[in-house]
Amino acid sequence: MDVATHAPGTFCWVELGTTDKPEARRFYEALFGWTAQEYPIGPDESYAIVRQSGRDVGGIYGLRADQRTQGVPTHWLCYISVANADAAAALVVPAGGTLMGPAFDVGTNGRMAVAADPTGAMFALWQPTGHAGSGIGAVPGSVSWFELASTDAAVARTFYTKLFGWSWQEYPGMSYHVAMLGEARVGGLMPLAGDESKGIPSHWMIYFEVADCDERANWVASNGGAVVVPPTDIPSVGRFAVLRDPQGGVFSIIKSAAPTS
Repeated sequence: MDVATHAPGTFCWVELGTTDKPEARRFYEALFGWTAQEYPIGPDESYAIVRQSGRDVGGIYGLRADQRTQGVPTHWLCYISVANADAAAALVVPAGGTLMGPAFDVGTNGRMAVAADPTGAMFALWQPTGHAGSGIGAVPGSVSWFELASTDAAVARTFYTKLFGWSWQEYPGMSYHVAMLGEARVGGLMPLAGDESKGIPSHWMIYFEVADCDERANWVASNGGAVVVPPTDIPSVGRFAVLRDPQGGVFSIIKSAAPTS
């Protein structure tokens, strides 16, 4: 479906920073059926807007040489819409997070800042001016869900409530919470616990909708990527897999369950 606006406090954009932009473009265009258009952002740089059915989904850019030298890996970053980027950024440190720098303008598109929550999960704030964010959802090739895996879920919940006014609903019998903004579901939160989570830092995971989870996971494994978590059913939710692109960027796919009447 088409999406025209994103309410403050909801996710609005996704962005891949990669060590090999041309190859990343080819991989994701083939994986999701995206088309891409390049926009210059400097003398020797450009930013690719990727689209599904003519609607913006997200962006892809090449990591700068200094970022690579500092060891910044290929990664996906999610953006959260705010009414005022400077005001939202001013709340990050008092709430216990880290601000990576002051808010800045992105041409005439909007104003943004990059931050980390108290457990280290990175995200961006986006105040739209000329560009609201992604323009499509709930179809294959679009973003379907956002999920925080945190080393301290309680601390994370307090932080995001202070920053965005989210409330939390706990799934009965599960260590899983859903962030709510009024009656709207914003994203999920799961704790990083157990031996299988040792060494994994807090992070926001982006889920992309697909028509066939198994087929797309197999495609990734056959085209230079890797399957991190094989296709798995979540009752009443759908079938998902965690994948890694050829440059190391981690993301998830999901075939959502049909809504029940």
